[in-house]
Amino acid sequence: METENQRAGHGRSRGKWNRQKRKENEEKNRQSGLNENTQNQAAPNHAAQDSENQGQERKRAGRKIAVAVGGAVLTAAVAAGAVYVGMGQKYKRVYFPNTTINGLDVSGLTPEETKTKITEGTSGYTLTLQERGGADEVICGSEIGLHPEFDGTLEQILQNQSTLAWGFHVGRYVDYTIDTMAAFDETKLSDAVSGLNCLKPEQAAAPEDAYISDYISGTGYEIVPENPGAKPDPQLLSDAVKDAILNFQETLSLEEADVYEKPQITADNEALNAELAAWNQYVHTTVTYRFGSKNEVLDGEKIHTWLVSDGQGGVSLDESKIGEYVSWLAQTYNTAYKPKTLKTSYGQTVTISKSVYGWKINQSEETAALKQILLSCESQEREPVYSQTAASHDGNDYGNTYAEINLTAQHMFFYKEGKLVVESDFVSGNESRGWSTPAGVYPLTYKQRNATLKGENYATPVSYWMPFNGGIGMHDAYWRSSFGGKIYKTNGSHGCINLPPAVAKTIYENISAGMPVLCYHLDGSGSGATSTTAQNGGAASETKPQQTQPAQTESETKPQPTTAAQPQPTTAAQPQPTTAAQPQPTTAAQPQPTTAAQPASQPTSAQSPGSAQAYPGQNSSGQNASSGSSSSGGPGSGSNGTQSSPGGPGGASGSGVSSSPGVSQTPGPGN
Repeated sequence: METENQRAGHGRSRGKWNRQKRKENEEKNRQSGLNENTQNQAAPNHAAQDSENQGQERKRAGRKIAVAVGGAVLTAAVAAGAVYVGMGQKYKRVYFPNTTINGLDVSGLTPEETKTKITEGTSGYTLTLQERGGADEVICGSEIGLHPEFDGTLEQILQNQSTLAWGFHVGRYVDYTIDTMAAFDETKLSDAVSGLNCLKPEQAAAPEDAYISDYISGTGYEIVPENPGAKPDPQLLSDAVKDAILNFQETLSLEEADVYEKPQITADNEALNAELAAWNQYVHTTVTYRFGSKNEVLDGEKIHTWLVSDGQGGVSLDESKIGEYVSWLAQTYNTAYKPKTLKTSYGQTVTISKSVYGWKINQSEETAALKQILLSCESQEREPVYSQTAASHDGNDYGNTYAEINLTAQHMFFYKEGKLVVESDFVSGNESRGWSTPAGVYPLTYKQRNATLKGENYATPVSYWMPFNGGIGMHDAYWRSSFGGKIYKTNGSHGCINLPPAVAKTIYENISAGMPVLCYHLDGSGSGATSTTAQNGGAASETKPQQTQPAQTESETKPQPTTAAQPQPTTAAQPQPTTAAQPQPTTAAQPQPTTAAQPASQPTSAQSPGSAQAYPGQNSSGQNASSGSSSSGGPGSGSNGTQSSPGGPGGASGSGVSSSPGVSQTPGPGN
C-alpha cells in the first residue's frame, strides 16, 4: 500500500511533468504559425517551391504516423505479454486447465483442494459393475477398506508445471497416473470379487466354440456360430475392478473392460470353413443308378452316414459303408440265382427255382468305382459294373428272346424278340441212368460250328454245338431217327438236348452267347398232351409272369455239382451212323405251311425255314410228339420212326454231365 507521502510524491511528479509538456506544445504551435506565415507570403512568387515543400511535409507526416502505429502495437504486445505472464502466475498455486489425476478432474485446484476431493470421494464410494446379460453388482469402498493415501506426488505435479506453458493446456488434456491417491485392503477386495454372482458356475456360462452342425436333410452341413457365454476371467476381472476403484469410477462395464473368456474357434475360422466345404462336397454329390425303368439315387441322405472326421479338420469315407451299400444294391437288383417265372407256350405259368441266368453286380469292382466317384465329388448317372448281365431289368430278366425247353413234353420253342422262330421235339438226358437234364434258367455259354464232343472212349462230331450248363448243351443229333415222346426215359442222352439237325441249325443262326435257355417240367404236358398255345407264337411279351418271392442268396441257390452217377459210355453206345439211320426226309414228311401256323416273317419249321408250324406237344408234321414217332419220320428219324438201337447212334455218347441237376463237374460236353 502506498503511503500518503508516496501518493503525494506521485502526484507531484505528475504535475511537474504536465507543466513541461504544456511549454513544449506552445513552442511547437508558435513555430508552426511562423512557418505558415512565411509560406503564405512566398506563395505568389514561389509556387513550385511550395509544392515541393508540401510533398516533403507529407512524407514526414507518413513516417510520423507509421512510427506512432508501430509504437501502439508494440505497446499493446507488451501489455498483452504482461497480462499473459501475470495470469500464469496463478498456476504456481493450482493445476493447469484440463488436468486429471487418476481420472479425477483437478483443473484449477490446489493440491490441498485435490486431497479434500479425494477424501470426500472415498467416503461412501461404490462401484457398479455392469455385466453381460443386463445384471448389475455393487462393490462398496467401505467393504474393502478404501481410504485416501498421499505421498507428496500431488505437490510434485504442481511444482513441475511451467507457468509460461499454461496457455498450451487450454485445448490439451493431460492425465497423470499415480499409485498413492487411495488405498484398500487387497484381501478384502479379493474376497469381494470372488463373491460376485457373475463368477458363480450357475451364471458363468463358459463360451462355446463354433462347430459344424449335424447333417440337415436337403441342405447339408452348416456352421453353428460360437456362443460367447458369460464367464469372466477372474484375474482380468480383479484387475479391472482395482483400476476402476483407484480412478474413482462410478461404473465399470465388464464388456468394455474385456474381462470375459472368449471362444477359441469362431464362425469365420478359416480351417473350420475349409472343413465345412469338404463335408458338403461329399453330401452334395449324387449318384443315380439306372436299373431299366427303376432308379436308385445315392445322395447326401445316405452319404452323410459314411463320413468320418479325423478330429484334425479332415474328413474321409468309410469304405465298409460303401461296400455295404453296393451289397444292398446286389441283393435288391441282382436276378441271377433267383427263381424265374415263365408263362409257357402251353398257357400255364411255371416257376423255375434254379436260375444261373440273370443280372449279377461285381461288388468288389463297383465298390472301388463308387469310392472314386465320391472322392471326385462329381454327380453322375451310371449302371453298376456287372459280372453277369441279362436281357432286361423290367419284368422277366430273360426278355423276349429265349429257348423254352419243356423237359416233361420233350418239346422246345425258340423265340426271338417275342416271335416264335422254331419249335421241335428233342431228346434229353437218360432218366433211367440218372442223367436227366436239370431244370433251370441258364445263359448260353457260347456257340460253335463243327465241334467234336469228346468223352471217355468216344469223340462225336456235331455241326452245331450250343452249351448252356457246363458240359450240357443243345446240338444236332443226326444219328437219331426220332425225337420226343418217352425216348429220354431209357435211351436219352447224358444230359444234352438232342435236336433234329435242321432245328439245331435254325437255333444256331438266331441265338448268341448270353441268351437265356429255360428248362422246366410241366405236369400234364407229357405223353398224349397237346396244346394250341403255339399258334399264338407264345411270345413272352404277351404273357407277363406273376412276381415271385425273393429268392435265396446266391450261395444258397448256386448249383452244387456232384460226382455221383458219372456216365460211362460203352463200345455199344458209340454212335455208328448207318445208311438207314441217316436223316432222310421224304416227300410225305415235308410239312405244308398254312396261313394260321406261320409266325410273322420268321421260319418255324423243325426241318427248314418255311416249313409248317407244329402245335406244342406235336412234332413238325403235326402229329403228337409225345409218342416218340411220326408217320413221316421227320428230320433225324428212321423209316420206322424209332431209334436205331439202344446205346447206338441214337444214344448218349458224351460224358462230364452230373447225374443230378446242376452244372457238370468237368468241361467235357454231355451228348
